Amino acid sequence: MRWLSVTIATDAEHAEALSDALLALGALSAGIEDADAGTERETPQFGEPGSAPGPLWARSRVVALFERSADLPLIVAAAAGAAGLAATPAYETTEVAEQDWVRLTQSQFEPIRINDRLWIVPSWHDAPDPRAINLELDPGLAFGTGSHPTTHLCLEWLCRHVPAGAGVLDYGCGSGILAIAAAKLGAGHVTGVDIDENALAAAADNAARNGVALQLLHSRQPLDTTFDIVVANILTNPLCVLAPLLTGRTRVGGQLALSGILASQVAQVQEAYRPAFELEFRTEREGWALLTGRRRC
Repeated sequence: MRWLSVTIATDAEHAEALSDALLALGALSAGIEDADAGTERETPQFGEPGSAPGPLWARSRVVALFERSADLPLIVAAAAGAAGLAATPAYETTEVAEQDWVRLTQSQFEPIRINDRLWIVPSWHDAPDPRAINLELDPGLAFGTGSHPTTHLCLEWLCRHVPAGAGVLDYGCGSGILAIAAAKLGAGHVTGVDIDENALAAAADNAARNGVALQLLHSRQPLDTTFDIVVANILTNPLCVLAPLLTGRTRVGGQLALSGILASQVAQVQEAYRPAFELEFRTEREGWALLTGRRRC
């Protein structure tokens, strides 16, 4: 089967209404993109949690998918009217061939080597090094699959610093990747905490798949234990807000590792954790920093 994709030039004022109208007129899918994507005029539409969303792009485009039999000139004209446009906007159509979308998606995700000791391997791949520790983790709801530089930094650090039998806390555990890695690296007891119920469900599934036991808690649940190692891969602002909590969960002499921090934000995070920690900035990957230290008091 083949489909038709239509791309319609529009503006921020009409983009959402035009997308909704196309869906109402039979589009199989519809989305809004930056018409200047890939140029110096490209405008990001994301920020840290709690930040106010920005306006849509002044130069937008709506991309919708239709069955091949759809009457696109009629549909685009009707959608333009429903969206309040005075005239039918310019648009382009392309034919989309049938593909094995599952195989195509899987082909984009290869095993990820953290170091000689640790690999992240999608379930449809054989482990490149069966002698290594292999974490089976599939790209799914994107709570962490090992591909982001901050996750990579944390995993490298855990490989070097988890002693046998250690108690480990992964705060903001997402998919559970850091907690699962800690368990496979020899930790004795591992706890994962997250604010998102879906993340906790994903972490539980991933832990079972990898044959490890995790204690998984929602962030609203009480947590009174102290740990030998606390790791948090979140973002700078939440890490600063969480400084008293994460400090309190790290035993005196225990280690703390923080990531999700841009290199330009290192001093801000270091200050938030003083005087309990003198966090050291030793590692950077693609502009992201890892801060580590031992609790002094």
